[in-house]
This record gives sequence, structure tokens and C-alpha cells, in this order.
Amino acid sequence: MYYIGFDIGSSSIKAALVDTNTGKSIASISEPEEEMDIVSVRKDWAEQNPDLWWKNVCKASKRLLKENTINPNQIKGIGISYQMHGLVLLDKNGRLIRDSIIWCDSRAVEIGNKAFEEIGEEKCMTNLLNSPANFTASKLKWVRDNEPENYNRIHKFMLPGDYIAYKFTNIINTTRSGLSEGILWDFKEGKPAEWLLKHYDVDSDLIPEVVDTFSSQSELSPKGAEESGLKEGIPILYRAGDQPNNALSLNVFNPGEVAATGGTSGVIYAVTDNLSVKEGIKINNFAHVNHKDQKASIGKLLCINGAGIQYRWLKNNLNLETNSYQTMNSLASKVSIGSNNLQLIPFGNGAERMFDNKTLGTHICNLNLNKHIRSHIFRAALEGIAFSFVYGMEILKRDGTEIKVIRAGNDNLFRSEIFSNTVATLINQEIEIYNTTGAVGAARASGLADGTFKDFGTMITKNDHVMTYHPLQNQEDYKEAYKNWKRELNRILKNK
Repeated sequence: MYYIGFDIGSSSIKAALVDTNTGKSIASISEPEEEMDIVSVRKDWAEQNPDLWWKNVCKASKRLLKENTINPNQIKGIGISYQMHGLVLLDKNGRLIRDSIIWCDSRAVEIGNKAFEEIGEEKCMTNLLNSPANFTASKLKWVRDNEPENYNRIHKFMLPGDYIAYKFTNIINTTRSGLSEGILWDFKEGKPAEWLLKHYDVDSDLIPEVVDTFSSQSELSPKGAEESGLKEGIPILYRAGDQPNNALSLNVFNPGEVAATGGTSGVIYAVTDNLSVKEGIKINNFAHVNHKDQKASIGKLLCINGAGIQYRWLKNNLNLETNSYQTMNSLASKVSIGSNNLQLIPFGNGAERMFDNKTLGTHICNLNLNKHIRSHIFRAALEGIAFSFVYGMEILKRDGTEIKVIRAGNDNLFRSEIFSNTVATLINQEIEIYNTTGAVGAARASGLADGTFKDFGTMITKNDHVMTYHPLQNQEDYKEAYKNWKRELNRILKNK
């Protein structure tokens, strides 16, 4: 028997099979081969047709079964991970009203900022743990103000994962964690933030029924089964946004545990049981997958836009003999800590929330044409990105977050010893590396939901643990390099 998991991204749909006895990942695939289109008819807009997600979910599902000779009767349950913050609108006949306004669309920024000012920081941070900002609630308000004909047709609004579950089952519902991602959950009252929708003059009846993140949320309908190649009656057992799900995939559930991602952008997702917020403008706070009204579990998410994109830019533009990160890492390893006083400030991928939405840009500081070579640039780039992660963790600590251990996937920046050792040494904490994906995590979460996987953490460690980075002894060298980097960063900030 198997669980199947889907990860609904904006670039592709990933799907995975997990064995119900061992929790081992059996197979993973991605659809389509080329990235899915994002429609941007105006600057800063980003939309996708949700039926494109569903089409590729069905293709991935059928491929997984066929390529692994799996009978649909062998699938015990479904888990869904999805791109956060999107808005999907259905009419009373269950038909899409318009394309989804997805996570990277920024048309509702001013709406959220205005609401934050009018409602007040205390109310927003106490009840929502966030500013309404550019999230799902504010996007819904944008539709109301700018597309009244579409707004008047809305029966229910949904998040992207809710829509995929609906296509499987013909049942509309959402989760507590999902509503919190849209800044639509009142943590103080333990219910949907209807007062925020009232402020936006949006009908609260548009909120779907709320079900538990881990539960038998709905079952496959005849149509959903036919289109996906799965069996009618299979339950949807789990649903969560991609960052909370990534944390689950890495066995991050408890206060002090942190899930980190080092891709084009960097993400630090720290779990706490503390509902107080001090840095609510720099950090987002969401209901983690195991959050209960009686026992808080909050995921504090800090995003670093300028992370791996800088290292990729260097790879693509320096005409290396071998166009690979391995070549860059090898050259960087020949240079000592601190890169001979060369610093790279990596924030060249737009506004950074942890700097109050300032756009700092990328800077190369103290370049000496007589002593620095490309190896120094590669090391300074890796160190600069690592320093930005450490800087972000300092913000989390000021927000009252304890950091006991960091867990990360075995990909992108965390494959670099320089990057990982720099972070581990400066924060004086271990970094555990795992081979896993969001789709695998969603599949395993189904087994957690129905009680099959009793010792979830041991199962993940046994199947996925690759290695652990430990803090190094020469901490003072790293501290000196970080101090020099922060000096240059502060100089740049003063001029913004």
C-alpha cells in the first residue's frame, strides 16, 4: 500500500509515492517538462489558470501509477502541499470565475498597507500576528474593488491547495493553517477573522468550511477519480502550504526547530509556541501544521529574496571552464575565511522585507584589483549569503524565537560546506541535512493523519538523513568576517 503526495508549485506539479510500511519514498516525478506559464498582463501582476494545475496533477498521478506498476486500489490516502497566498474564486456552480492571483502578485500591497494603518498595529499583531499586507484577504478586496462583476459571482474563495482538493472530491473546504496563510485567521479568538473581511466590505459567507489539517477532509468523487486515475473514495488526509509542509518534511514541529531553504530565495521557518509578535513587519507568522487553539504552534517565516540567485548569476556570467557550482565551490575553498576582506552584499533580487521593504541591491565591497581573484569572489558570495541568513536569525531571536537546531534539504546552497559551516558556526547550532521533497512530505503526512506512521521523526531520520554540519572551533575568524560584512551592510542601509 502507498500514500501519494502532490506539491502544487507555480513552476511545476511534483508528485511522490511513499510506502505505508516503511515511509520510504518509492518514486517522484514532475509535470510538465517545461515550466508552467505565469500570466502578467501588467507590471507586478502574476496569475495562473488553476485548471492548469489540475491537468498536471492528473498527468503526474497517472504517470506515477503506470511507471511503478501501482494499482489505484493500492493508494491509501492523498496529501497536498501548495503555493501559499494565492486566491482562487468559484461560482455557485463550482466553476472558476477568473485566473488565480498567485503568491508573487503584488497588486494588493497598498490595500494591505492601508488596512494595517486603519485597523492599527496592536489589533493586527495581537489577532492576526501579521499585517494584512499583500496576502489572500487583500487580493480578495482588490477583486471586490476592481472587478465587481466577478466579485458578485463568488460563491467561495479558496487557496490553491483547496482547489486541487475540490477537483479531487467536489467538496469545498479549507484549513486553519490555510486561512492563516491568507491572513484570515484570528489567533486570539480561534476562528476566521470575519472582522477583517467586514473592514474590507467582503461577505464572510465566502469563507469555506474549515477542516483540520490532519483529517479525513473529503473523499474522491467519481469524476475526480476518473480524471486523476485514482480510486473513488480515497480520502484527502492532509493539506498545507509549501513552507509549513517543507518544515513537516524535515520533521520540524516543536519550538526551537527551524526549517531552512537556500534556493533562488532563502527561507527561514522557525517554530514557536509564543503568540507575541515584536517583528511583525519583517516576519510573517502562520499557524503551523500542528497548531491547535489549545496548544499554539506558530511558524515564523523570514524570507531573503537575494540568496542563491546571486550565486547563480555568477555561475552564468563568469564563463567558467566548467559551468557548475562544484567548480565554484572548489575554487572558493582555496580562500581563507573572510575572503581577504572582500564582502558581497547579496540583496539584488528586489525589496527585502527584513529591511522594511527597502531595495538594497547587490554590492561588491573592498575589491582590491591587486590581491583579489575570482576565488575570493566565490567565497565572498557564499559567505555573504550565509551572513544574510545569520542576520535573519538574529531578527527571529529578537522576536523571541529560540533556535535549537536547523534542518534543511540536501540541495542548492546547503550542499556547500562553506555556506553551511558559516551559518552553523556563527549561530553555534547544528544543521541537519535531509534528502526529501515537499511531495514526499505531503504523502507521509497522510500516514501521520491516519495514524499509520507512529514515530514520524525516527522514520524521517532513518530514510532521509544525509549528514550534520557542526559548529567549527575557529569561531572568532567567522565572527570577524561577519562583523566586517555587517559594517558594509549598515553603511549601505544608512544611504537608503
